[in-house]
Amino acid sequence: MARASTRTNGDTRKAVNRRAAAQPNEERPDRERRKEAPPVDPRALEALVEALDAARRGDFSVRLSKRRKGVLGDVAASYNELVETNERMTKELVRIARVIGREGRMTERASLPGAEGGWETSVGSINSLIGDLVRPTTEVGRVLNAVAEGDLSQKMALTIEGQPVKGEFLRIGTTVNTMVEQLSSFADEVTRVAREVGTEGKLGGQAEVKGVSGTWRDLTENVNLMASNLTDQVR
Repeated sequence: MARASTRTNGDTRKAVNRRAAAQPNEERPDRERRKEAPPVDPRALEALVEALDAARRGDFSVRLSKRRKGVLGDVAASYNELVETNERMTKELVRIARVIGREGRMTERASLPGAEGGWETSVGSINSLIGDLVRPTTEVGRVLNAVAEGDLSQKMALTIEGQPVKGEFLRIGTTVNTMVEQLSSFADEVTRVAREVGTEGKLGGQAEVKGVSGTWRDLTENVNLMASNLTDQVR
């Protein structure tokens, strides 16, 4: 009986050992896992701290070594990718500021190939801001070009995608539209007085341009003075 018990106990211990060997690492005791973990290289941690400190100061030129393996290698790869994206974003912002602000290429937009998540949102927001700033400038140019060609029917749009413009955009748009309205009104009145006095023979005609001041008023008064002089000469 003793021999049978000994064999049974031995078989049991072997079975337990086999099951323990078959267990995955996460199910083994912490002490065993700690024995298997590779030692951390202090120099790698120092390099990581220095790189993070450089990035904090806005220096995205520092890179971590790609030769490390394991977790430190993964950290280095992720960090390098992060600062590379930051560096590309910075260069793109500098480029877009130059080509739009200095070179006047209003149709240019920011681009960051491969951008996802917050990066993609940032690029989209920048381009939306550029579009909102460029649109009033383009509108002013369109209206002024029409005025230069003698078309006084054009006005700046005071809505953007169905929403009314506000702030400085509204002030600029209102000013430009008022200028065009005054030009149009003045031109209409001068044409009317010239036709009545010069063509139809209706003496005593006077131009009436409402709400004008400064040079506009001076021009209106000069036209009326000219019409009065013509009337006096005929009479």
